[in-house]
Amino acid sequence: MGTLLKPKHTDLPAPRMPDPDHADCRGVASVLSRVGDKWSVFVIMMLSDGPKRFNELKRMINGISQRMLTLTLRGLERDGLVTRTIFPTIPPRVDYELTDLGRGLQEPVKALGEWAIEHLEQIAAARTRFDGRNET
Repeated sequence: MGTLLKPKHTDLPAPRMPDPDHADCRGVASVLSRVGDKWSVFVIMMLSDGPKRFNELKRMINGISQRMLTLTLRGLERDGLVTRTIFPTIPPRVDYELTDLGRGLQEPVKALGEWAIEHLEQIAAARTRFDGRNET
């Protein structure tokens, strides 16, 4: 004679249904696209030790164009990660600085950068192996 199995725990909470519009995913994706952008990461890293002027940032971030730095700073300012302060001098002086929210992002960005540096050779080797297998 076989055994009859009965579930013992039938009083389970209903599973959380995802938002049908996936607004939470879109919101997170929007934030990650900003903070995960390579230029945003560089700007956050450069501002981590205090305010900088536009041209200072441009000199510090190798390869960024003036237009891309402008767009990146504007996006970071829009997201509340950077403040822009204009000083009434001639010519006007503009400083960029991390907000409290932006400073909260410093540690994860630093950790990501350190991880990338630490694993750069392993990733390069993996890419070489992958590319070698996929050449036909």
